[in-house]
Amino acid sequence: MTGTAKVIAFANQKGGVAKTTTTLNLAVAFAEEGHRVLCCDMDPQGNLTMSQGIDPDTVETSMYDVLVHHTPIKDAIRRREIDVACASIDLAGAEIAMSTQIGRERSLEKAFRAIKGDYDFIFIDTPPSLGLLTINALTAADKVIVPVQCEYLSMRGLLQLQNTLKMIRENLNPNVDIEGILPTLVDTRTLHAKEAIELLEESFGERVFASRIRKTVRFAEAPVQGMSVLKYDPDGMAAHAYRQLAKEVLHNGAQ
Repeated sequence: MTGTAKVIAFANQKGGVAKTTTTLNLAVAFAEEGHRVLCCDMDPQGNLTMSQGIDPDTVETSMYDVLVHHTPIKDAIRRREIDVACASIDLAGAEIAMSTQIGRERSLEKAFRAIKGDYDFIFIDTPPSLGLLTINALTAADKVIVPVQCEYLSMRGLLQLQNTLKMIRENLNPNVDIEGILPTLVDTRTLHAKEAIELLEESFGERVFASRIRKTVRFAEAPVQGMSVLKYDPDGMAAHAYRQLAKEVLHNGAQ
């Protein structure tokens, strides 16, 4: 794949739906397939940055500098299993600092222009809100993957996200669309999870990925070691699930 990177944002304003886990592990699965991938951490909590063994408190240049001071994004990138454009705690203040800027919704899109030729894919991990950081991500994105925990409260958040996407299509980025909805933290033993997936499929049909990300303790253990699940437990169920998802996303994108 050559030319310009495809940008995929991972969004759901409800926290705790395995959004960061999915962003990182899918990126590593893409890298295993030979693709050049950048992960951009837009969450002030910096979980993706930490998941690659980088301390957000010691990062000299972060996405805050890129968005607020228009520092080249290359300066915020660290090489790990994949390349990571790092977050830092001051990213929490970026929305206020950007609020007076003209074209503030396009800051991320502009930052990507300089590096789009260096990657096949750029994955954006967004904060659990629909504020300016997420709006920047959705404005810069070609597609959105929505990780959804299989419970009703998490699924209600989908409606708000769809409304936000509609607004972004009308005003900022007419081409952005949902690539797929990913059931995460699935506990296959419960009837509730099964019903929730059925409800998702009724509402979104083909847009629901066939891949399922099940609950496993490995997801908690891997980031502590500063690595992806694919590196931490390469033959495990979780790693297999993300490799399957990678094949599914790549296949869909090729059509």
